This record gives sequence, C-alpha cells and structure tokens, in this order.
Amino acid sequence: MAEIYDPQALRRELHEMPELALHEEKTAAYVAEKLEALGIETHRNVGGTTGVLGIIRGKEPGPVMMLRADMDALPFVIDGKPCCIHACGHDGHTAMLLAAASRLKDKVRRGTLKLLFQPAEETLDGAPAMIKAGVIDDVDMILGAHIRPIQDVPAGKICPAVRHTASTTVFVEIEGRGAHASRPHLGVNAIDVSCAVIEGVQAIWLDPKMSWSSKATQIHADAGATNTVPDKARITFDVRAQTNDLMDALLKRMEEVVNGTAAAYGAKGKLIRNAVCPACWYDDDFTAEVADAIRQTAGEENLAHDCGGGGEDFHFYKLHRPQMKAAYFGVGVGATPGLHAATMHFDDSLLKLGVNVFENMVLRHLG
Repeated sequence: MAEIYDPQALRRELHEMPELALHEEKTAAYVAEKLEALGIETHRNVGGTTGVLGIIRGKEPGPVMMLRADMDALPFVIDGKPCCIHACGHDGHTAMLLAAASRLKDKVRRGTLKLLFQPAEETLDGAPAMIKAGVIDDVDMILGAHIRPIQDVPAGKICPAVRHTASTTVFVEIEGRGAHASRPHLGVNAIDVSCAVIEGVQAIWLDPKMSWSSKATQIHADAGATNTVPDKARITFDVRAQTNDLMDALLKRMEEVVNGTAAAYGAKGKLIRNAVCPACWYDDDFTAEVADAIRQTAGEENLAHDCGGGGEDFHFYKLHRPQMKAAYFGVGVGATPGLHAATMHFDDSLLKLGVNVFENMVLRHLG
C-alpha cells in the first residue's frame, strides 16, 4: 500500500526550499518525485515551465476534476540582502495537495483527477501558462485552496469561498511644459496636473452597492534642478474592484479623468494599463458542496463565513473556460502577522483540514 503523506512534514521540507516564480526547480522536482513514488502518472515541465501535473485515471467514464496548488515564494530584502521566503503559504498549499494525492491514489473509481502544481502565482504568469499548455481543456470542475491569516478565518475553521477582488496596477504619464520656477506661468507643472488627476480619480463614483478602490501609491517628477517647473510626471495607482465588470468600468472612468484633467491644464495625459488579475467567479452549487464537505469533515461549528482579500491568478482558469465549475476555499491556520509578511508563520498541524476537504470533494464526484 502506498504511503499516506503527512502534510505537516511535507510543508516543513518545502519551507526550506523557497524559490521565485518560474524558478521553482527544486520544488518541482520534489513534487514530481513524491507523485512518482505514489505511482501516479506525472508530467514535468508543463508548458515549458516548472509546472507539474499528476493524473489519476478511474476505470469508469466520468468527469474530469482538477485540484490546484501554487508553488512559488516571495522576494524580500532583509538587512540589505535579497532573499526568498514562503510568506504566502504556498509551501502549505503544495503540501496539502500532495497529501491529498496520497490519499486519493487508489480511490478514483470514475473519471479523471488532475493534480496541478502551478508555478508563478505571485507574478500572474503561472495560470496563463498552464492554460496555454492545454491543462484545463477537458476539465469539468476545478478546486483550489489558500491558507488564511488570523484576521480572515479563525484557526481551525474553514471558509467555503475566498472572495478575491479584481486587481491591477496602472501607470499615468503626464506631459506638461517645463519652465523656470520664477516664471511658472510660462510652463505647465506636471506635479500640479498629477495632484489634480489624483483628486479626480478619488472623486469617481460607481455603483455604491459594490466595492472598489483606486489609490495612488507612487508619484515621480524631477526636472533635475530645484528651481525648474517639471514637465513630466508618472503616477502609479493600485486599483481593485469587486467584479471584473466593475474593474472595466473603473479603468474606463480613470482614463476619462486622466485625459480630461490633463487637457484642462494644457497638458497631455496617458493611462497605461497592465494585466488585470481577475475577480473570483465561482459556481454557487459547487461552493455549496464545499460548505457541505467542510461540515462533514470539520463539523458545522468550524464552517466559517466567506472571506475576502487580495487576488489570485487561479481565476484566469474560469475566465478562460466559463463552463467549468470553480470553487476555492480558505483554511484557517492562524497565519500571523499576515500574508506577505517576512515573519509570517502558521500552525501547519491544521493543514490536514484542507486535505480532508480536497479528499471529500473528489470522492463526491469521482469515487
């Protein structure tokens, strides 16, 4: 009988090999070796990346279900030295999925179970690369999970849905006209225009029943001399919205504000868009199944309310394949002080809660 993996032990080994996005060579090798030791069909270098895909095929026809975990760690600079740390719990996610694989290896009776260990979630490169590789082309259901900070979900409890928002970074370039500071009327101060743009963006109103935010996080303007009116400025905005449609509307309004405000000052403005991390898009019936799986495996008292916060490239999958059912749950492990903190730590003995939900959900459809 194949070994049943302990997620706590796996996580502690993975924690010692943090690697940045698309450079998860040691992690990928570790994952592939663990899958192969279970006798699971294993595909390395998925899509020419460090992605790893395990496949368990049932003997009877049935649906294709995929469980997904991310593998990459985060970059930090500590005491002036660059380093890499698992500060978002991806080591825990990988450990949960490997442990689930060890339990499910001989229990898939019908259909197909795919186990995707995805690289580069933090840079939003991983999911698009997996999509391009065709990993989800035949998938009927996809399920993901994330450990939650103590602020979101109490330790020992599980929420059936993590309500991620759409998020992106946009840049605004302002082109004014330089002048000597003693004759400002001869120029168009790019800083003045930038301040007006920021105020204008803050005045945007959308549907008050929804949530959104667009805040300036950086502004750069420097003509070199302290007595020169700067002709150029660049503003960085962090932009978030509850839904993908709301994000589209917000970016459209921001572009109108930038163009109109700049023109009013006699300047030129340009809004530069970057890739948008999509908002969550779940299927209510599938999420209800996750809630029921939590009740069955952890008890009604440990079913937490849905939580939110942050973004996830997991949602590219549903956006690309809308007919595929999707759900994504959160495991309360007492992560503190918070995700993406260099000192983030959590109770990894609670990872088994996530493994239990993964196993329960798979057996509902493929067992």
